[in-house]
Amino acid sequence: MHLDHTHTGPAAVSADARRPDGSRRALRIGLGGPVGSGKTATVAALCRALRDQLSLAVVTNDIYTREDAEFLLREAVLPPERITAVETGACPHTAIRDDISANLEAVEDLEDAVGPLDLILVESGGDNLTATFSKGLVDAQIFVIDVAGGDDIPRKGGPGVTTADLLVVNKTDLAPYVGSDLARMAADAKAQRAELPVVFQTLRVENGVGEVAGWVRERLAAWTA
Repeated sequence: MHLDHTHTGPAAVSADARRPDGSRRALRIGLGGPVGSGKTATVAALCRALRDQLSLAVVTNDIYTREDAEFLLREAVLPPERITAVETGACPHTAIRDDISANLEAVEDLEDAVGPLDLILVESGGDNLTATFSKGLVDAQIFVIDVAGGDDIPRKGGPGVTTADLLVVNKTDLAPYVGSDLARMAADAKAQRAELPVVFQTLRVENGVGEVAGWVRERLAAWTA
């Protein structure tokens, strides 16, 4: 069921933390980033890391397909009823920032169907460095870039890099092969983000998503406190 939310664009305040019955709704965390940066792999790894401790679900966004949701289903990271897809039919940022109604309906339907939930991960379709989530849709956002995209990405900035609650620099294991300077990326990210956190990760090692999962747990603890 799509609840009545007021939405006035990216600067809007987060939707009410309570459901109509007075219970606390799930924490919503958005994951955005360029095509191929590893958003879906990060979502899958987070599901595996958190599913035994938390009740969670996932909403994916693709322009014309359900490919990301189907990947998560094949990987069996969650029961099928906890994974749903939104086909945006337009640029991915439209459905997470401008007209968020389809995603709001998806997250609310999940809570109605399989709730109560602790956490819902909302994955954007692949977009560019301007992709951000409306605060009417998610309570915090993670922006994922990867070293193969070039070690100048943090320096170039853009709203995703500079304002996301957490910046993830993914696929660090590829740095020697693509000529990316991780120290330079870290310094540039620090310059762009000041005190906002940055995580460098590779999912090719055991518990490679551990630091990001820890950050999610901290956000959830603050949300439920």
